[in-house]
Amino acid sequence: MGRWKATIAVAMSNYIEAGSIIAIATSMSLWEEAFGLDSLAVGLLSALSANAFGAAIGAAVGGPLCDRYGRKFIYTYDLILYMIGTLFAVFATNFTMLLIGFVATGIAVGAGVTAAWTYIAEEAPNERRAGHVGVAQLAWSIGPAVGFLLAIIVSPLGLLGARLVFAHLFVVAAITWWVRRGLGESQRWKDQQANPNRVGTYRGFIQLFTDRRNVVALLFLIGVYGLWNTVAGQAGIFQPRVYEAAGLDSANAQNALQVLVWTLTSLATYFGFMKYGDAVSRRLLYFIGAALGVVAWSVLIWGPPGWTSLLIFAVGWGLSAGIGAQAFYGLWAAELFATRYRASAQGVMFMLVRVMVGVLSLWFPLMLQEVGLHGVGALIVGLLVAALVIGTVWAPRTRGKSLEEIEVERYGRLLDGESSGSAASGAGSTADAAGGVEGADAAAPSRR
Repeated sequence: MGRWKATIAVAMSNYIEAGSIIAIATSMSLWEEAFGLDSLAVGLLSALSANAFGAAIGAAVGGPLCDRYGRKFIYTYDLILYMIGTLFAVFATNFTMLLIGFVATGIAVGAGVTAAWTYIAEEAPNERRAGHVGVAQLAWSIGPAVGFLLAIIVSPLGLLGARLVFAHLFVVAAITWWVRRGLGESQRWKDQQANPNRVGTYRGFIQLFTDRRNVVALLFLIGVYGLWNTVAGQAGIFQPRVYEAAGLDSANAQNALQVLVWTLTSLATYFGFMKYGDAVSRRLLYFIGAALGVVAWSVLIWGPPGWTSLLIFAVGWGLSAGIGAQAFYGLWAAELFATRYRASAQGVMFMLVRVMVGVLSLWFPLMLQEVGLHGVGALIVGLLVAALVIGTVWAPRTRGKSLEEIEVERYGRLLDGESSGSAASGAGSTADAAGGVEGADAAAPSRR
């Protein structure tokens, strides 16, 4: 199967992840009314779903399994669990069934997204890695655009319409699972496994937390993605409530605004990140995306109420998400860790990030209700500013380099002697031995 076809098939994990979050967001008020749910139950459903703790569990388990049994092992079986979860949501008759469905889909996407980012980066050409990783981001942004559009179309059907949105995710997952059956295993993982002196999965997992270079990279990426996603996670699941707090009450108008947000995210991902992530300064590109996010939320929170502020927010946040923290996280998380624990590192980070989202999700509806949008505004903007500073100041110098070259620069050698087609050329340069997030970016201006 060609590289682009394989990339697209694996990237669909991001479509169904984002689609799940939007399906929950657009239907929560309907479930709330149908099952008589209170704010605590709503917070629990949100926190244990694909938006937070459910995905955290999947990532924590899926990452190490991905390193132990291979990338194909995860993306072969995760969608089966996902389809079961969506069926529970489609046919839910009470809170318990709905909760089981949300948890199952969350676990599945947590494992699947981790494997997807790892596989795509490992199989991508060195000079087009951002372009390929960007496909996952593109799928992630198309999912909400389609999800909100479907919500508008089926809104006259009430709860039945919400069930149909989940049903469409089941169909997409089934088709994706069928296509993935023809995918091969990551060549880099196979080369690493073939080395007789390779380190076992358990020992490698321990090294992930005992090697200073790994710990620094983990902290950097959590600072970039964790802080940003704590905001994005609330927006993904509670944006209708945020719009209500900003004075926009119409559900269809809210969903239409979200279609605009995610359409712009898709366009920014393709024309921004995928086109220029391998060609221009990544530090500059990241800064632009992060700054747009800060401006967008500041206008929504403190700007004059009305459609002008709402449209500025939609345009700014939509463009920001396309070239911002999540796209760069998917790229840097694969680049900054050796093959032996690349998926485990992503699993750990994705788990911690979704736990952060989950903790806030338990209280966000109540906070929004009690103190209003202005009350939570300082927290939202503060998190986004922190992510902007961390990602801009410590952006790693990895553009145009093979994963093996980056590994040599960061660790001094290829840890397991991987010998894929790109390894020979990648291992030859150690001039930038500081590597990763520990050196000054100015030392390699052509490879930001």
